[in-house]
Amino acid sequence: MAHAPLSAQYSLEAPKRSTGSELLAVFEPQRQVLQSSSALIMDGRDESGYGVVISPEGHILTKASEFTRLKKPLVVVDKKRYKEVKLLGIDKQWDVCLIKIDAKDLKPVEYAESSELALGSWVVTNGATSRFRRRLLMGVISAKPHRIPPAGGLMLGLTLKKEDAGLVVQKVTANSGAKDAGLKQKDVVLTANGKSVKEVKELLEIIEQLHTGSRVELGIKRGDEDMSFEVELAPKEQLMPKPSRNDMMSGDFSTRRSDFPRVVQHSILGNSKSVGGPLLNLEGQCVGMNIARANRAESFAIPCEELQKIAARLMAGEGAAEQPPKAPDETAEKSLRVVIPDQ
Repeated sequence: MAHAPLSAQYSLEAPKRSTGSELLAVFEPQRQVLQSSSALIMDGRDESGYGVVISPEGHILTKASEFTRLKKPLVVVDKKRYKEVKLLGIDKQWDVCLIKIDAKDLKPVEYAESSELALGSWVVTNGATSRFRRRLLMGVISAKPHRIPPAGGLMLGLTLKKEDAGLVVQKVTANSGAKDAGLKQKDVVLTANGKSVKEVKELLEIIEQLHTGSRVELGIKRGDEDMSFEVELAPKEQLMPKPSRNDMMSGDFSTRRSDFPRVVQHSILGNSKSVGGPLLNLEGQCVGMNIARANRAESFAIPCEELQKIAARLMAGEGAAEQPPKAPDETAEKSLRVVIPDQ
């Protein structure tokens, strides 16, 4: 009896593969939701990401760290292009921003009652988009909702050395909150958020209670002058990216992919340009908003419960809600010691 070649025995016919016509047809109802209730975010002619339509009047949520880099933002909902895009607010803790287009009668997403789906449940989101048609990607829930700590710890963007004068700045990291705030080499850090800091450990204890986007008020001595600066915190991976072997195998992933209070984790094989839009269940309901492509096996979405609260705050003109102090994270503390060494 003749057998097919071994390679053929393990191959599905093209229409039956995950991107094949037969399987995609099964998810056509969810694709229709993506067509009408997700927004394609563009930078001129280039696709940049997606957004979640949350009001008939054109309010859209998307990934903030990607949107704020755009030079010529353009939004497409269904088949209509909107060239006038307003940025209304940013929640830096969650890396979400609220934008507004001049529209009416849009179809907002329908939120699911809960983001708690059984492991292995099917979910659907945006894939590449043709000129007028949303395409989709599907996958499964791969972990229970959980916190993602800041990879490498949080950074002020300073390298400090303890001297008789205090904590002296040895180096200011490029593109960091410290650099943006105007700190300079040889500045002496005296206080943080109103508290005296004479040891690096004391500064770490203040920082480890905060999150990405928090601002630390530093009291500085520059020469004979007392000064004050507000420095924004960011994950080390964002300011000093150092791809791991797994990263190099993963291909394209999000610049900001950590320090989220809670995420839904799924297996959809997207990239950095496929985040920002809704994650749908089989009923076409929004169980979350894709916020990061983490690596070749993991993508993260903000759960719908938190997403609705973020939307309400930003619609009301408010920023991020302050979180209660977190328990010290041993991994984060060790990484902060590297970033701000006590020499």
